[in-house]
Amino acid sequence: MRDFPVSLAAAVDEALRTLREAAQAGAVTLASSFSVEDMVLTDMIDRHGLAIGIFTLDTGRLHEETYALMQETRKRYRTPVAVYAPQAAAVEAYVAAHGPNGFYDGIELRQSCCAIRKVEPLKRALAGKQGWVTGLRRQHSVTRRDLPLREWDADNAMHKFNPLAAWSNENIWAYVKANDVPYNTLQDRGFASIGCAPCTRAITLGEDIRAGRWWWENPETKECGLHPAQADRKAS
Repeated sequence: MRDFPVSLAAAVDEALRTLREAAQAGAVTLASSFSVEDMVLTDMIDRHGLAIGIFTLDTGRLHEETYALMQETRKRYRTPVAVYAPQAAAVEAYVAAHGPNGFYDGIELRQSCCAIRKVEPLKRALAGKQGWVTGLRRQHSVTRRDLPLREWDADNAMHKFNPLAAWSNENIWAYVKANDVPYNTLQDRGFASIGCAPCTRAITLGEDIRAGRWWWENPETKECGLHPAQADRKAS
């Protein structure tokens, strides 16, 4: 690993302090969507042998490039990634009632789809845990601009750690380059934030990082239910 510029070195130190704090909190796990941020955290956890598990939510509607990265991650890192999928009966009921792409027909239907494919599996993934780690950053969107390094997740009754909260895009990509961290090849095609295939598009120059997520909605509604709204957030 090459020496980091001072700003990145400080960012890495802060992230590692937060990750070590998380590891000392008991059974803690990283929620990875295989975003570039989650790959940075996966690399840190694996590189430093931190006692933090990793899981991902396979919604069944991910990009093929995301599945390819999932497979590459399994080969590259020693830390295993547990996979949680939605309940088949719930997906079947949603599709029967609203069609396979009913989420385009309104915020409530989109949030309902996210609840089935993401929120419910998350509950199972976090069962028995004392805390979880995310790759959220303040630079992502208006809903995350006051994101703390550590907060209390009231919905899941546990601590939530955001080690990369203050990281810039430059920090992220400098770390990736310095450590040869694998990332989703969609990033090279303008996909700055990557979720389910039908709900993600590439962004254009000058657009917000998460403009390509649920692009038909207003920025204030662009959360899937995994993370509380800014007004509901409480630092711990």
